[in-house]
Amino acid sequence: VQLQASGGGLVQPGGSLRLSCAASGFTLDYHAIAWFRQASGKEREGVACISGSDYSTYYADSVKGRFTISRDNPKNTVYLQMNNLKPEDTAVYYCARDTGSECRYGSRWAGEPRNYYGMDIWGEGTLVTVSS
Repeated sequence: VQLQASGGGLVQPGGSLRLSCAASGFTLDYHAIAWFRQASGKEREGVACISGSDYSTYYADSVKGRFTISRDNPKNTVYLQMNNLKPEDTAVYYCARDTGSECRYGSRWAGEPRNYYGMDIWGEGTLVTVSS
């Protein structure tokens, strides 16, 4: 039972990357899935969350309009499309599974310090570096 995050790399400012979070040993159906990131010397922050019920999505203000979270249940994978990347997006990105189907705290998810509560499976991180 695990999540595998992939797709990170080095990209220039303004570029794009698509991260993948593939599940094995269980199905992602009906679980909320989230992406978090942690930059060097900084605390972990929630980036985006997608519910397992109605596919509602929630984003950190810093990535709204640039990042898109989506899921492909038949492929048992969640994606994070990242466009117009900025140097401040440089971080290790992690995906995680919530035990429930909803992104906790709804529209307040990204800003809620407890937004990682309920996450029971974490993938190993994938490094995103935005630099010229």
